[in-house]
Amino acid sequence: MKKQATTIDEQIELLRKRGMIIKDSEKAKEVLLDIGYFRLGFYCFPFECSYPQKRNRTHEYKPQTLLSDVVKLYYFDYNLRSVLAKYINRIEINFRTFLTYQVSNKHSYDPVWFVSSVVVTGSYANKFNNKVYDDKFKLNPIIKRHHIFHPNDVYAPAWKTIEFMTFGAVYNLYRALVDVSLKREIAMHFGIKSVKTFENYMETIRVIRNTCAHGGVLFDISLAKAIKDGPAGVLNEKSRQNLDGAIKVIRYMVDKVSMNRANDMNDEICKLFDENTNSCIVTSDILKKITCISCKK
Repeated sequence: MKKQATTIDEQIELLRKRGMIIKDSEKAKEVLLDIGYFRLGFYCFPFECSYPQKRNRTHEYKPQTLLSDVVKLYYFDYNLRSVLAKYINRIEINFRTFLTYQVSNKHSYDPVWFVSSVVVTGSYANKFNNKVYDDKFKLNPIIKRHHIFHPNDVYAPAWKTIEFMTFGAVYNLYRALVDVSLKREIAMHFGIKSVKTFENYMETIRVIRNTCAHGGVLFDISLAKAIKDGPAGVLNEKSRQNLDGAIKVIRYMVDKVSMNRANDMNDEICKLFDENTNSCIVTSDILKKITCISCKK
């Protein structure tokens, strides 16, 4: 039988039937119209009796589960996305700037080295038009202006083009560099000797960045690729694929950009965790399970 859409009143009745305590029905309606029943479900899940089991779920809630605590977990996640997005942006700009500077100066004879098979892999160069420099990209005002004044140029120079590439596209450009020593120089800019470890860190950051940008769930994120051993700190098997490990990587990388900003990030995250771990026993238990953040600078 196909599931049918439900009204707000029906959603509230269902939550109560499953054991959730809703003290203020009008406030509950406001929450459900604002956040949505489906999205809120991601934050209800940890309060279920069967959590973290996803199969054969009864959707019954633990005793004394309050809707207000579910909402607190939602806003914790919302605020954490805002904090991490801000500091990931610092990493992204620094990475983009340093890569462009290093490669452009090493290949100063070719301002569009990003499509040169001498600099990048042939497969990357061949796909650049479809993957990056497509019609939509060329609508960017700066890129469009460049081609108006330089109609014979197939591409704008690297320092213009790379500035408007997505984080993922810049990361893929790094991976496509054929000169391993050049890749190592860029990795060493962030204090990482191994190119593989650097790529692993950047992939972790890319996943968290996209999760933040698209409003995904952070608190119980499971990384597809485990975080490698490296300078970000000692990781246990669990934290290699969860939020704790990801935050350690981000904090390490921010520190290589600016120690002051890394301290600011640490303070903001610690404050956020402190506020929420003290607000509710269930929420506190959830956060303790998903992160081992020490809040030590």
